[in-house]
Amino acid sequence: MLNRALYLAAFVSPSFCALASGWTHEDYLYSPTPDEIPSPKAKGLAWGAAFRQASDFVSELTLEEKVGLVSGTEGPCVGNIAPIPRLNFSGLCIQNGPLALEQGTYSSVFPAGITIAATWDRDIAYQRGNMMAAEFRGKGSQVVLGPVAGPLGRSALGGRNWEGFSPDPYLTGDLFTQTILGIQDGGVQACAKHYIGNEQETQRQPTQNDEGTTIESVSSNIDDRTMHELYLWPFQQAVKAGVATVMCSYNRLNQTYGCQNSKTLNGLLKDELGFQGYVMSDWGATHSGAFAVNAGEDMDMPGTASFGPVYFHQNLTKSIHNGSVSEDRLDDMCRRVMTPYFHLNQDKNFPAIDPVNKQLNALLFSSENEYKYNYTYGEVANVDVRDNHGAAIRKQAAEGTVLLKNVNGTLPLKSPKQIALFGNDAGDFTNGMSVFYFNGVGNYEYGVLAAGGGSGSGLFSYVVSPLEAIKERVGFRKETLVQYVLNNSAIIRDNSPYLSALQPFPPDVCLVFLKSWATEGEDRTTLHSDWEGDQVVEKIASQCPNTVVVTHSNGINVLPWADHPNVTAILAAHFPGQEAGSSIVDVLWGDINPSGHLPYTIAKQQSDYSFTKITNSTSLQHTTDPTAWQADFEEGTLIDYRHFDYYNKTVQYEFGYGLSYTTFTIAKDINITSLSNGNLSAFPATSETVPGGNPHLWEVLYQVSATVKNTGSVAGAAVPQLYLSLPQSSTIGVSLPVNILRGFEKVHLQPGESRRVTFSLTRRDLSNWDVTKQQWALPSGSIRAHVGFSSRDIRATGSFAAI
Repeated sequence: MLNRALYLAAFVSPSFCALASGWTHEDYLYSPTPDEIPSPKAKGLAWGAAFRQASDFVSELTLEEKVGLVSGTEGPCVGNIAPIPRLNFSGLCIQNGPLALEQGTYSSVFPAGITIAATWDRDIAYQRGNMMAAEFRGKGSQVVLGPVAGPLGRSALGGRNWEGFSPDPYLTGDLFTQTILGIQDGGVQACAKHYIGNEQETQRQPTQNDEGTTIESVSSNIDDRTMHELYLWPFQQAVKAGVATVMCSYNRLNQTYGCQNSKTLNGLLKDELGFQGYVMSDWGATHSGAFAVNAGEDMDMPGTASFGPVYFHQNLTKSIHNGSVSEDRLDDMCRRVMTPYFHLNQDKNFPAIDPVNKQLNALLFSSENEYKYNYTYGEVANVDVRDNHGAAIRKQAAEGTVLLKNVNGTLPLKSPKQIALFGNDAGDFTNGMSVFYFNGVGNYEYGVLAAGGGSGSGLFSYVVSPLEAIKERVGFRKETLVQYVLNNSAIIRDNSPYLSALQPFPPDVCLVFLKSWATEGEDRTTLHSDWEGDQVVEKIASQCPNTVVVTHSNGINVLPWADHPNVTAILAAHFPGQEAGSSIVDVLWGDINPSGHLPYTIAKQQSDYSFTKITNSTSLQHTTDPTAWQADFEEGTLIDYRHFDYYNKTVQYEFGYGLSYTTFTIAKDINITSLSNGNLSAFPATSETVPGGNPHLWEVLYQVSATVKNTGSVAGAAVPQLYLSLPQSSTIGVSLPVNILRGFEKVHLQPGESRRVTFSLTRRDLSNWDVTKQQWALPSGSIRAHVGFSSRDIRATGSFAAI
């Protein structure tokens, strides 16, 4: 066990403790925030005209209307802000994302965030966000609850990792931002969530023990440097991109609940990063009234008794009257809510709410169909907003499929005459498609796993299974024999009579489909495939010399059979959405050349990930200590590939890895160009904060360029990646990762074609967070730049000095 006193001394920043004069490190980290950082007022930076509109609007409101504008209430959507008819404000309809309109009939289920991360394609992230915005808008929803950068993916067992992108903050930051831009360019507000340190589902909310004592949520204890360089990194980009709203999370952060933590909300988000929008609570994440408001929370959701005590509404009115919350603070909350509404022109010709939402909401939450407020509904229910999005979803999912193994050109398939399919992931759903919430069917043994569970899922209008798509592809009635066994238990039985397709001669190819379930509200207990998937592979591979494995998974799986000689190809297809079967068939038969790359590391065995365990134990389950749940982020910034590289551990497939049906090279003559005028200072020049922080952090200081060539015989897309090795610095005081991702590009090339790729490096990209100076600092010494096709496949290297 790490000595806690040493941990605190190394991991708590002076700025955190400066707020509490006379408090020790341990007093601060293991006690609630002793003082509040005042909530900075929004200035409407980058939203000038909309901010003036919002200010005029707020000046017309009564106190009751102001309180209503920040207090969730009953209504037809997952979250609702009541209308104000006299000012022609129809309210806000807030709906769950981040891969679909969760309560949307005749809406699409897109690939999950983890699938988009595997594309390493900014354009696809933008396209998906923009299409989602069209569907949300078409259903009358002003706010998408997504995208996700929390959890970042600290633990491989995190139950909601699939909703986000990658444990690498740079990759997540870019795809997170492009998704936000796509959503908001479509006239809908994006909600960046869950802020911050929300890295496990276990004990995410308070519970009561057998004696009735309240046991508080798990506390994510994160030091200042790790906060800035890892978990805050993508949210800083989101603020720079102009995200409308940020959702504060369930967990405690250094002992204080995320939705009443003035350091993270006021100090970091609104002050340091210059966030101009509003902070919305996660559902039931508000634990106080005046304290939360003064700490930076701007909107309470859902604001109804069904999720626990109601802290806003009349209680907020009382707080205004007794002076514990100033009306000036309430006005700032309201301006923050209304500015993005006007900025995105949601006051002009915005579609009315699909009336089917009244029934769906009642089905989910047992709420009334009639509400206190008169919401505006469209004339027709079940509006079909899917457009032609199915074709794009099919391509997005194919682009997010990672080819991990391909022995002797097994794939693409070449007109096989006999195909055998195995595994409970290959067929259609048997228990229906209602897997999108906690009170769904609850048994997902049979059927292709196209999405995870919980509020981040969606209601399928259809799904294409692999079995269906393969039958359609090969014209099985007259051309190709397709046989299948979908019962895993039957497959792994000794002397199973169900494997007759393998006797006396094995098929041309055996396709095994595995899956791994994950859902909101619980963390995974294993990184192995569910329903004895490993045994299924071993069984089939023992009898079929050409076994191809496809996984539909929430993220990381260990693959103990990866080196089996009869496993000739492996494809990680993640959560592909409604076109699951079609997208994998496109890759299997080569209509799309796979170009996905791993957004995480696949280790040799599950125990290799033990450096970031989910905080959970028998003693904690039966604790009588209200604050017993402590998650010390002792690993600092060394998560995923940063950990494996730092400790030089062998892995199965490294971060950034992915094969293609063609081959690529990178020329060794990379070029490094300085764009600065004269000598650079270690710290950025002082400047007024804008959305994203100090604007000098975003200045491009260097460019690294390299030439990529398709040396194969078919067209394909390469993903050259730039990694930096920053020098150690005495101001950091802790070990730095060996390499960190600082650039990537998806490059489509014809056979024989070459292209020069340029990576731009900003001051922030080249800096470490200095906990003493409380600024980003350029390191002194040589910086090594590595360009390759994964974190361990480096093809060209150069060096330069930033200062």
